[in-house]
Amino acid sequence: MARASDKPCHSIEGGKTMDKTELQKINAYWWASNYLAAGQLYLLDNPLLRRPLTRADVKKKIVGHWGTVPGQNFVYVHLNRVIKKYDQDMILISGPGHGGNFFVANAYLDGTYSEVYPNISRDEEGMRRLFKQFSFPGGISSHVAPETPGSINEGGELGYSIAHAFGAVFDNPDLIAAVTVGDGEAETGPLATSWQSNKFLNPKGDGAVLPILHLNGYKISNPTVFGRMTHEELAHFFLGCSWKPYFVEGDDPLPMHEKMAETLDTVIEEIHDIQRRARAGEEMGHIQWPMIVLRTPKGWTGPKVVDGKPIEGTFRAHQVPIDLTVGTPNQEDHLAQLEEWLRSYHPEELFDENGTLIPELQELAPTGDRRIAANPHANGGKLLRDLRTPDFRDYAVDIPFPGSVEKQDMIELGGYIRDVFKLNADAKNFRIFGPDETMSNRLYKCFEAENRDWNSTKIEGDEFLASNGRIMDSMLSEHLCEGWLEGYLLTGRHGFFASYESFIRVVDSMVAQHAKWLKVCNQLPWRQSIASLNLILSSNVWQQDHNGYTHQDPGFLDHIANKKADVVRLYLPPDTNCLLSCFDHCIRSRNYVNVLVTSKHPRPQWLTMEQAVKHCTQGVGIWGWASSDQNAEPDIVMACCGDTPTLETLAAVTILRDNLPELKVRVVNVVDLMKLEPSTKHPHGLTDADYDALFTKDKPIIFNFHGYPTLVHELTYERTNRNLSVHGYQEEGTITTPFDMRVQNEIDRFHLVKDAIQHLPQLGNRGAYLIQQMNDKLVEHKQYIHEIGQDLPEILDWKWHLPN
Repeated sequence: MARASDKPCHSIEGGKTMDKTELQKINAYWWASNYLAAGQLYLLDNPLLRRPLTRADVKKKIVGHWGTVPGQNFVYVHLNRVIKKYDQDMILISGPGHGGNFFVANAYLDGTYSEVYPNISRDEEGMRRLFKQFSFPGGISSHVAPETPGSINEGGELGYSIAHAFGAVFDNPDLIAAVTVGDGEAETGPLATSWQSNKFLNPKGDGAVLPILHLNGYKISNPTVFGRMTHEELAHFFLGCSWKPYFVEGDDPLPMHEKMAETLDTVIEEIHDIQRRARAGEEMGHIQWPMIVLRTPKGWTGPKVVDGKPIEGTFRAHQVPIDLTVGTPNQEDHLAQLEEWLRSYHPEELFDENGTLIPELQELAPTGDRRIAANPHANGGKLLRDLRTPDFRDYAVDIPFPGSVEKQDMIELGGYIRDVFKLNADAKNFRIFGPDETMSNRLYKCFEAENRDWNSTKIEGDEFLASNGRIMDSMLSEHLCEGWLEGYLLTGRHGFFASYESFIRVVDSMVAQHAKWLKVCNQLPWRQSIASLNLILSSNVWQQDHNGYTHQDPGFLDHIANKKADVVRLYLPPDTNCLLSCFDHCIRSRNYVNVLVTSKHPRPQWLTMEQAVKHCTQGVGIWGWASSDQNAEPDIVMACCGDTPTLETLAAVTILRDNLPELKVRVVNVVDLMKLEPSTKHPHGLTDADYDALFTKDKPIIFNFHGYPTLVHELTYERTNRNLSVHGYQEEGTITTPFDMRVQNEIDRFHLVKDAIQHLPQLGNRGAYLIQQMNDKLVEHKQYIHEIGQDLPEILDWKWHLPN
């Protein structure tokens, strides 16, 4: 198809990019990768087919995917060529990563795999082991998993490839991240919004992303939407997303190699030209970056027909094209067909007598760190530099007396983050991410040092927009912000994601996938540690003045608490000084998923910085200044976790101590939620002895919790003291006053006092009048807010105090 300037798309005819010899070598290398990928699916033994194939040579259960593999191998061999031609720093992200055998095959061909795993040697025995381990007990995943050198995107759960790619190239000006996007993957929500990422790419200071949309037409058993769109529809779609699409389409390998080679040369040179002009000072305006639409048959070069049904070019090629699982019919015919298919690649011409790729094909691959599988950006810990951080104590809130000062925790944290930006301005290794919520989450002070990243059209009146901004909050997509941050971290940089607490749930699964990635990486000595994934959950459940019920969901804590204990950490700092201490710890940590639940509204400040450091270091502790059980057995433990539960617990304690001064009350505050779990279950967990020392073995515990009460019950299930009453979010909410939200969910001071009295039978009937007083207060509260529209003055003006 000729290139035509009057058409909204760009296609390239086969030309003279490669001579006949190079073309034949490229095709042979592709055959080698296809052979290795198919061999991984099927073979236990006889890896080079040096004798007739028998059933004993084949795995008893065939598990994996084939349909996407030949097209991804095709992309890989051509990326190798341009890496060598242009000495290009490049990584490859596989969107349809369930075809992991393709990436493993190519990493093996260029020698990287054997360097990382010496037991998988570049000979016949190594090939046998390579084949056996794939999708096999004790072996490797069928996805482009952490075990795969060169991978930063597993691709088991689809949709995150382009977001990861953009995160990888931010602040990496010489890097190109090529992305093979599956046409099934392209139907997912996260991938659909990812096409807009090009509006945030700065050609001066960032690298480039080269999406290659692989249209093979089918998903598991259905056609793909993009696969059935016309050429013109595809062109207009991508032009509308500010991409310049080049089309490579066909099924005849040799002409397709020539088309792909010429197209890749064109787009690489176009990327270099955009970057050169921008870096020379040219005002680029609205850029249309190049991309490739690659249309090839699903299961290309595989079996054409099996059992009378077409395979190549249909949905039937998606997983295992020839089923040889023990017990399935037509085993003899299938075995013969498998052997015919594998021999069609002529492995005897591709590998020498030792089973090693022949030298004239080896020379097609890049060498050293230029190899895709060996690129250090795909093992980001190799490139990670420590983040320069100020002394968080310099941002301390001065507290003469507990509760005597009100501050907004996130505003104060913003000053610390502002100075992190300043300290790392030259390194350019720190960004913050969030879906249009940086201002709403009160990180105002960050804008004293940095702007928002925006590389699209700007108009007069825009605020804090800049092409080189490092605050990534101008895209209203949690998926994209999370994906960008993950890509940024995986390639050796630092950052965090600040979100409304309720809408962090949008990326539940993405965070879970990242936690799984880290869990596996912790078991791989060659994977270097990366900066932790830090998530700040602000605009939390307990105050949603403008929004109400839809914005009230603390369930992310439950979700993360169930992930691998050596990866996840959950912090609920009760005030500014504790938040500063926790954040400083998290932003400097490695290989964790850290969650901080914070307040952005004015709140009393409880601990001096010295107290906060001690408290946060321990993660849980008795607040002696709020307790009355010194040198005695407590009658009751009033425990709290989270800023608002802490406020209400302390208010309840003042009521109890004022009205029942003989009570011995112990106040315990929890910052590190996983302290509640036994030390045998979580590395931060308290031993039973330490837990009992804080919470006692049998005294009633009234636990006021930020989230759902069941989580505390789950974490403390194995503890000795079962005399536990947990208050927390009960899925009650609306647009109402802050205190009424607490009342509706019974975490308020009045309900806490009632519960405490009901758990103290030794009071007999002496607590009845106080319970009546609390009930009266609850009625008074409702009447007042319905008439006046704000909380009672005694709630708004309450201060911590010692008994009269």
